[in-house]
Amino acid sequence: MTTLDALVRKMDLDEKIAQLHGMILPALFSVRQDPGLDLTTEEGRKAAFFVDTDKIADLRPHGLGHLSLAWMLPLPADGLRRVFADVQAKAREVSRFGIGVLIHAEGLNGLVHGTGIQFPTAWAQAATWMPGLIKRSTALTGAQFRDYGIHLCFSPVLDLARDPRWGRVHETFGEDQELAAQMGVAFIRGINGPEDDTGVLATGKHFLGYGSSDGALNQARTSLGRRQLTDEFAVPFRRAVDEAGLSIVMNSYNEIDGVPSAANRWLLTDLLRGQLGFNGLVVSDYDAVTMLHSVYHTARDQREAAAQALTAGLDVELPADESFHRLREAVEAGLVSEEVVDTAVRRVLEVKRDLGLVPNLTPHRPLRAPEPLDRPTATAVGRKIAEHAVTLLQNDGTLPLRAGTKVAVVGSPAEELRIHFGAYTDVAKAEVPMAMQLIRSGQVPGIDPEKYIFTELFNTRIPGIGPRFETLTREQYPDTPTLLGALAAAPDLEVTFVDAGSPDTTDPIDADAVLGAVRDADVVVAVVGERTGWAGEHTAGEGQTSARLRLPGNQHELVSVLTRAEAPLVTVLITGRPLVVPDVAEASAAVLLAPLLGAHGPSTVADALTGAVEPGGRLPMTFPRHIGQIPLFHGHPYGSGYAHPTGRRTGYNDLEGGPLYPFGHGLGYTELAVELLDARLSDDGTTITVRTRTANRGDRDGSTVVQVYARDEHGTVVRPVRQLIAFARVAVPAGGTAETVLEAPLDRLFHTMVDDTRGIEAGDVTILVGTSSEQITGSRTLDVPARRADAR
Repeated sequence: MTTLDALVRKMDLDEKIAQLHGMILPALFSVRQDPGLDLTTEEGRKAAFFVDTDKIADLRPHGLGHLSLAWMLPLPADGLRRVFADVQAKAREVSRFGIGVLIHAEGLNGLVHGTGIQFPTAWAQAATWMPGLIKRSTALTGAQFRDYGIHLCFSPVLDLARDPRWGRVHETFGEDQELAAQMGVAFIRGINGPEDDTGVLATGKHFLGYGSSDGALNQARTSLGRRQLTDEFAVPFRRAVDEAGLSIVMNSYNEIDGVPSAANRWLLTDLLRGQLGFNGLVVSDYDAVTMLHSVYHTARDQREAAAQALTAGLDVELPADESFHRLREAVEAGLVSEEVVDTAVRRVLEVKRDLGLVPNLTPHRPLRAPEPLDRPTATAVGRKIAEHAVTLLQNDGTLPLRAGTKVAVVGSPAEELRIHFGAYTDVAKAEVPMAMQLIRSGQVPGIDPEKYIFTELFNTRIPGIGPRFETLTREQYPDTPTLLGALAAAPDLEVTFVDAGSPDTTDPIDADAVLGAVRDADVVVAVVGERTGWAGEHTAGEGQTSARLRLPGNQHELVSVLTRAEAPLVTVLITGRPLVVPDVAEASAAVLLAPLLGAHGPSTVADALTGAVEPGGRLPMTFPRHIGQIPLFHGHPYGSGYAHPTGRRTGYNDLEGGPLYPFGHGLGYTELAVELLDARLSDDGTTITVRTRTANRGDRDGSTVVQVYARDEHGTVVRPVRQLIAFARVAVPAGGTAETVLEAPLDRLFHTMVDDTRGIEAGDVTILVGTSSEQITGSRTLDVPARRADAR
C-alpha cells in the first residue's frame, strides 16, 4: 500500500513545489471568440464567458495544489458545481499521481457568493454569547461548501480586536479571549463536524496579533510582548487546536519585533507548533510572502522571500505563486533544503488525503455523505442570531414603543439596506466588479488604471458609487424591507419619515425644518451608522482605519438638532464596531445597537423597537467615551487601564469615567437579577464550579447572559484585573427564577510565569458574577493551589 512518505519520495522537486502554492480562478477565465456574440451587451458577455480548464496544463504542468478566489466566479449554483468538478478532474489529470486540488473560499458569515447562505457578521455572532447557535449556522455554511465542492473555509477570524479604529473589527469575535475562544471553537466544530468528517475544514486566522497594530493601521507593526501574545492573543488559537482540532492556520500581515509574521519562526514554529501543539497546515494570507520583498524589505527578491517563509514554518503561498515559483532556485542556491520542502508537502498531502484528494491514500476518517442545503432552517437560524445580537445599550422606559405611538423616523440609513451588511458578504462581493470596472475604464478621478493594482481597491475613494451599491443590494434582496419599511408595517404605529442626516454629506442640517417635521411625534427614532465593505466610500472594512471613529457625514449634527425636539429620542446605531458616541448617549432616551445583521437587520431592529422580540445582545467589545482612551478593554492588567480593584491610579486630567458602555453590557425589557449562590474548586483542584440564581422581577419573559469572571489577587507576573472564564444565556419566565451551574477549568487562568512555564501560582482567586464586566452582583474568594500545564 502506498504511504504518504512513499508518495513524497516519488515526487520530483517541481511536483513538490506545485503542491505548495495556488492559482487564482480568474486565471482560467476566457471569452469565446464567436462572431455571433455581441460582446458590447451584458447578455453577450455572459454567453461568451467560460472557465477554460485546459489552461491548467499550461499554467500548472506539475500539478495544481490550491485554487484561490473560487468565490469570485459569477455563476449560479449548478454552474459552480460543474466548474469546480471540471477543475478537479483536470487537476487530477495533470498530476502524475492523480492528486486533486484544494479549493478555497471565504465563509465568515456564510459562503461569500451571490448564491451563498448569509448570516449576521462575526461581531454580531459574538454579541449573542451563544456558541451553540453559531455552531448551527456554520454547519449550514459547511454543507453549502461541500455541496459546491469547496474544501477550505477561510474563517473564522480569531484575532482579538481591542482598537476599534481598525476597520476589520466586525470580522472578529471582539476583545476578549474567552468569548473569542468559545465562539471560534463553535464555528470550527460546525464547519469541520465533530469527527472532522464533513469534507470541509475551517481556517483560523490571522496568526498573530493582527488586530492590535500601531495606530490600528491595517498590516502595520504589532507592538506586543511575547507574554501578552502567548497568554492573550494566542488563546483562541490554542483553544481551537485543543478543543476543535483546528488543522489550518493563516498567518497575519503584521510584523512583530522586526520580523514579519510570514517569516517568523518563533511565531509559526516555536509558538504555534511547539507551545500550542498545532500539527496542521499553515497557509499565507494573500500576497503575504511577496510582501517580505515588496513591503518589509527583509528579502532582496522573491527567491529569498520564499525561502524565509518556508523556513519559518509557512507551508503554502496564496493566492498564486508569485514567490514560491522560485523555490527551485532557492533550493539549488542552498537558501532552503529540500527536506524543509518535503515537510511542507507532507502537511499539504495530509490534508488532501483526509479530504479524499489523493488516490490510494485512505482518509483517517470516512467522509460523511453530503447534506442537502436547508435554506428555510438557515433563514430561521440567521433570524435567531439577529434577535440575540441586537443590543439595547440604554433605555429610560421609552422602549418598547407602545401601540398608537406616533413615530417620526429620521436619518437616511432608515431607507437603506446596504448599511446592514459588512465586508465578506455576498453584497460586498458583488460590489467589487462594479468598482473595478469604473477604475479600469478611467472613471475614477486621480487614478491611473494602467498603474493600478487590485489591493489598492480598499483605499480608493469612488465618489458617488453609494447609490449604485444600494441598488445592487436591493436587487439581491428584493423581498427585504428597509428599517423604515419594517417599522411602517408594524401594527398600531403611526410612522412618518424625515429625510435629514446622512453618512454621505457634511452639509448643514436645516434644524427648523427637521424640528417642524417631528413636532407632532410622540417618539423620534434617529437611525444612524456607518457602511462597511471593501470598495467605494465605506468608512469601515478591510484596509479602512478611522482616525476619528465618529459617525460619518452630518449624523452627529442630526442628533444634536434632535435634542431640541419635545419628544424623546431613540437612536438606532448601525455599526460593526464601537464608535465614539457620548453625545448620542447623552441625547438619547434609548440606544439600540444593530451590529451588521445583514438581511435580517431591518425586520429584527423593528421588532426590537416595538417589543415583538426582546433585544438579546451583549457587547463583545467596550465602547470608549473618547478616542484618547484607546486601547480600552475590560481585562487590562493591574496598574493599567481604567479599573483598579486595589490601589489608586491616576487617570486622564481632561476626562472622567471609564467606558461609555462596558464589555458584556446589554439590557432587556424586564428586570433580571443574578445572585451568586456558590463558587468552589473541585477536590482535585482542576475545575471551578459556580452556581447562580436568576430572578425575573418583571411582567414579561426575558433572558440574560450570566457572566463569570475571575481575578488572580497576587502573582509574580502582573495579572488582569478581571478575566472572563465562563458564561451562559439564561431564559427566565415572568416572575420566575432559574438556577444555573457554570464550570470552568482552572487552566483558564494559566499564564506564562517568570520561569517561562505555563501555570498558576498558589493564592487567592476571586470569582465575580454579574451581567457585564462592570455589573458585578456577587463574589467569592477561593484558595487555589499552584498548578502547572502539562508539557507538550
